[in-house]
Amino acid sequence: MDIRPILSTLLRHKTAAALIVVEIALSCAIICNALFLIGNRVDRISLHSGIADNELVRIQITGIGEDENAAALTRADMTALRALPGVKAAVATNQVPFSNSSWNTSVNLQPDQQRPTAGLTMYMGDEHFLPTFGPTLVEGRNFNADEIQEWDVIDAPGADLAPPAVIITRKAAEKLFPGGSALGKQVYISRDKPTPVIGVIDHLIRPSDQGGPAEKEFSMILPIRLPYTVGSNIMLRTTPERRAEVLAAAKEVLKANGPNRIILEDNTKTVAELRQEYYQADRAMVWLLVAVCIALLVVTALGIVGLASFWVQQRTKQIGVRRALGATRGQILRYFQVENFLLATVGIVIGMVMAYAINQLLMGRYELPRLPLAYLPIGALALWFLGQVAVYGPARRAAMVPPAVATRSV
Repeated sequence: MDIRPILSTLLRHKTAAALIVVEIALSCAIICNALFLIGNRVDRISLHSGIADNELVRIQITGIGEDENAAALTRADMTALRALPGVKAAVATNQVPFSNSSWNTSVNLQPDQQRPTAGLTMYMGDEHFLPTFGPTLVEGRNFNADEIQEWDVIDAPGADLAPPAVIITRKAAEKLFPGGSALGKQVYISRDKPTPVIGVIDHLIRPSDQGGPAEKEFSMILPIRLPYTVGSNIMLRTTPERRAEVLAAAKEVLKANGPNRIILEDNTKTVAELRQEYYQADRAMVWLLVAVCIALLVVTALGIVGLASFWVQQRTKQIGVRRALGATRGQILRYFQVENFLLATVGIVIGMVMAYAINQLLMGRYELPRLPLAYLPIGALALWFLGQVAVYGPARRAAMVPPAVATRSV
């Protein structure tokens, strides 16, 4: 089809044509960035935690006053909890994923290093940590019983003990020892004494967002047995269908084992519930952005329909003349579709430039990553399709104008 008559017509209706172009450009810029933000949020929500989310329950406790027998009481608690029906494993630890509270420290490769090689979060627990949380060992082994340190010993005044072993995630290993295996290598953890890496696990996320997405799995596990006054998180692993039963039974055991502790009921729940709450704001944002995209597409479609209908009404004589000169209904239909395609293309090109400008603004103010090029063709295809669907109705009405109308009107 010769597009010169279409361009001539558009040049005679600059204002209406410009309105459609601006509307499509704004829609393209906003939808590309909205889709990008939705993708980021979905990736964050679906991030693999590395732990058995659906099999874990958490009990958080706190003490009443000083307790010189906290370590012995915690050992008794853990022995009783591991004997409960349905409990596969249990451990007392200092922090839990999806809790927004974390212990972190710097890790070096040399004792006199001025700047740390990496900042890792510190999970602490005994040899029951891995069986309870469930990360997969990809290299090395779990802690041996003789490698476990007591918190009271390492926290004693004047104590300067380095952990005898450490297990790190694969992401942390790649950061510390890029291009090679971390197994058997030595690191320095807040001390001038070395600690050997005895194991590497596939995944274990930080409890919080510290470090951003790039450092989400910069985690390590230290072989430290904690009293309840420090390891206030008691984690129990069971089957998904027995979580409520195990949680209720475990609370009864703790209450019966000693009166000088308080179970924090608001924080005592399954890890699946913790995860649900942790990403609640992200899910709300996803739905909000989806609603904005749909509303924007609807408004854009209505705008195209309105302007196309107006143009058809204005150009009834022109359409009639073309029909009288032999133009078929299909040619009239294609005329308006090509016209809309040209307008949409101009709007999409401008919208892509605007999308990058908006992304640059968001990067500067909210530390968002750069908009990938893949989102631009997605937005372009959506708007081309929307334009063709929206213009079909008015274009079809135009194609149905009989030649007799032109005869009467000219």
